[in-house]
Amino acid sequence: MNRQAQAVVLLLVGGAVLRASLTGQYLNYVKPSLQPYLVLSGAILVLAGIFTLWFELRPRPAPAGKADGDGHGHDPHAGHSDDDGHGHGVGGPRVAWLLLAPVIGLLLVAPPALGSYAAGRSGSALVAKSDFAPLPAGDPVKLTMLDYASRAVFDQGVSLGERRVQLSGFAMHGPESSWLLARMMVSCCAADARPVKVALGGELPGGLAEEQWLQVTGKYSGREIKDTVNGETIPFIEVSEVTLIPVPAEQYES
Repeated sequence: MNRQAQAVVLLLVGGAVLRASLTGQYLNYVKPSLQPYLVLSGAILVLAGIFTLWFELRPRPAPAGKADGDGHGHDPHAGHSDDDGHGHGVGGPRVAWLLLAPVIGLLLVAPPALGSYAAGRSGSALVAKSDFAPLPAGDPVKLTMLDYASRAVFDQGVSLGERRVQLSGFAMHGPESSWLLARMMVSCCAADARPVKVALGGELPGGLAEEQWLQVTGKYSGREIKDTVNGETIPFIEVSEVTLIPVPAEQYES
């Protein structure tokens, strides 16, 4: 891979990062707060590629050869190959072309956000807490999946009381023929994503399918089941309203 090819790879990688970070596609892979760093990284790669191309393609004066004994100019690099004998030239190893693999992935077959397939193979993730602030005003009050599940499991629903709460997530099959509402939680990126699961009780509409995004309204229920993956407790919510919603732009919670 010569310098010009390296510059093209830099442009493609940087352009793919910029495209993902400016179109919202990045939300499938990292948390929203990382967008400025992605934009900056993509811009640096693009600028590096542009300057490398400019440096390689700019006009250069012909090199002055050294005169040999008969008075003729001699190119000190003539007769030398760019290959160093290890399968690559002075411009870099051929394996560097593999850098194009993530670019092709982002541009042609961009992976979607993690959903029920990943959630079904990971145990519900809860963080033990002992102190819960009072619920904010509103009826119903909108809570994150983690907030509701933590209050239901570690506070036994005391801080929830009889308040109506509203949750949103994707549907998936759960243990004991139950339906679950789930959402992936990320600390940094999709690599550390873990699901939070809440079982749906009460009357549910027919025709539910996995990956459908739902907004449910209901109250705390003392019922619980165990996650078959890691044995974690999955609390129920007694559902009074279920609404099908479009897939949100930000599918992860953090």
